[in-house]
Amino acid sequence: MRIFYHPILGKLEEKRKITLEVDGKKIAAYEGEPIAAALLAAGIRVLRMSPKREEPRGVFCAIGRCTDCVMIVDGQPNVRTCVTPARDGMKIQTQKGLGKWAKKL
Repeated sequence: MRIFYHPILGKLEEKRKITLEVDGKKIAAYEGEPIAAALLAAGIRVLRMSPKREEPRGVFCAIGRCTDCVMIVDGQPNVRTCVTPARDGMKIQTQKGLGKWAKKL
């Protein structure tokens, strides 16, 4: 669900529709919106699994201060999705634990 009109902020500015790939599934998003906002609008609530107990985590502070929303974005782990703008074609994965860096050849 998205808010297209806010009583104080007014009408949502028109933005280009894009596609993100999340765990192999394509979802719709708007260019420049925070990745986490696109995921929430698509019904995705679990963004990572905690390292010790493997418990689901989602958006908590939504201002980039905590690490509950970190995911693997285009192969880079620990990306704070609440403050990272969406770009067309991004490949996003649910992060398990602390994340792993891809090996460079």
